[in-house]
Amino acid sequence: MSTDTTYALSAEQDTMLREIIIEVLELEAGELTDTSGFIEDHDADSLLAIEILARIEKDLGVVIPQDDLVEMGNLNGVRAVVTRSLAGGSNV
Repeated sequence: MSTDTTYALSAEQDTMLREIIIEVLELEAGELTDTSGFIEDHDADSLLAIEILARIEKDLGVVIPQDDLVEMGNLNGVRAVVTRSLAGGSNV
């Protein structure tokens, strides 16, 4: 089984991720940092987390297992999960 991690998000994909999260969590652009926790810092709940997941799947055309949702607690976590999914490294 390959764990190829050479895939990197394009600037456009990264911008799309940021925009989805900002929109779903109803944040100002400057409020979202790479490490700010969606739940701890932005008062998100599980329904908003699922909405973020669904929007990412729809807008980026990826399939992300719900098991990966626990890794998506901040922007860096979302990037890692999406990058792995786009590279074909999902554990589905």
